[in-house]
Amino acid sequence: MKDQQQAYEQLIAVIDKSIPVGFEKCEEHGGTHYVVPLRDYPKGYHVTPGTPLPFLSVIPQKHHIGVYHMGIYANPELLQWFTTRYKEEVTTKLQMGKSCIRLTNATHIPYELLGELVEKMTPDAWIKVYEQH
Repeated sequence: MKDQQQAYEQLIAVIDKSIPVGFEKCEEHGGTHYVVPLRDYPKGYHVTPGTPLPFLSVIPQKHHIGVYHMGIYANPELLQWFTTRYKEEVTTKLQMGKSCIRLTNATHIPYELLGELVEKMTPDAWIKVYEQH
């Protein structure tokens, strides 16, 4: 559990360093979230009007750290890039759902790759992808 907490903190530090300007960090519901603030996208999230547009969440779970990246859910090219690079760089099998990357082994987290993934989509690019879906 201690290893997972340290890994979570290190991952947040990497994301904080890598995330493009314009996303806003907030911590709630036991995790760290990065959103497009309402001042930049007044329409907000269609499911819950009046709330910022979610982009990325990192949530420590009992047996893994969940990285929920909405960009890989909505952009097939970005998903393909990530899955290809993961297979090239990481020895453990990629465990993921549609938008959730499950990091189950704290010693095999590809911090640099996740930093690159986060860098690839600006708030404006995310809004454009979001509005197409």
